[in-house]
Amino acid sequence: MDTALGTADSNDQPLLLALRALKLGDLLVAVPALRGLRRAFPEHRILYAAPAWIAEALELVGGLHHLPTPGLDEPLTVPRGAVDVAVNLHGNGPESRLRINELQARRVLAHEAPGVDGPPWATGFPERERWTRLLSWHGIDADPLDYLLNRPAVPSPRPGATVIHVGAAYGSRLWPVERFADVAVELAAAGHEVVLTGGASERGRAEETAALARLKGANLDDGLLAGRQGLAEFAATIAEARLVVSADTGAAHLASAYVRPSVVLFGPAPAEEWGPPPGPHVVLTAVELRRGDVFSTDPDPALLAVSVRDVLDAVERLGG
Repeated sequence: MDTALGTADSNDQPLLLALRALKLGDLLVAVPALRGLRRAFPEHRILYAAPAWIAEALELVGGLHHLPTPGLDEPLTVPRGAVDVAVNLHGNGPESRLRINELQARRVLAHEAPGVDGPPWATGFPERERWTRLLSWHGIDADPLDYLLNRPAVPSPRPGATVIHVGAAYGSRLWPVERFADVAVELAAAGHEVVLTGGASERGRAEETAALARLKGANLDDGLLAGRQGLAEFAATIAEARLVVSADTGAAHLASAYVRPSVVLFGPAPAEEWGPPPGPHVVLTAVELRRGDVFSTDPDPALLAVSVRDVLDAVERLGG
């Protein structure tokens, strides 16, 4: 995946820029829209503006070039007037609208805003549909169920393992490590090969989970993958997993994208918008308790209401 910008290739390819300077799960729910853009603009070079670390994941989508974009604080590193089509897949706030407006693109695909024609912003339906509805309003076909990813170029280090993803970007989505450990112990006793995944910053949570499981007779030290995998290897681990247990994170979206059975624990985010598509997936939450503060440092009450027994019962419903 090249990250070189240029304004065109040797054939003077026009540029289409899709702004979504967010996380892995945000990329994965935008895949149907990105595929629709690829089909609608086959002659364009498509730049996906997102943080640098997400480059490996773009290989799994295909047809995209990466424009490293850490956030919305600074203008995009594209000369004004160089972009033919600018697509706001980031949101509908003033920051993303400003970054898109600065491009001075010939055509803008975005939600309704002052000076911009588009559909009104709405909620209450899957995030995948939000972006395909946006394109549909602008006359572009996109299928919200076109979310499957390419297979990773690297093999899984533990094919057939059950993945317990202990991390999440915000404290509001962090299910207690004691409960992850109890789930791991029960699944290991039932014959699952359990591995613990997470990012580098979540290595400590994975180590704590493994230590607690060890106290109850399950040695997971060999399955401590958290903080040791690049994105491609992490995706491969999910793609060949027996089962995935995760909060509402990129791991859960990868399980959907590779049609792996998953148990997804929801806290602040509404599952009707961010939950998995139809498939071998079980969502666990307590909607009536949801506080909804995504950026809180404390776990959302809707997440804490999910018990170890709830997770184990969901695993059983998925076939164990």
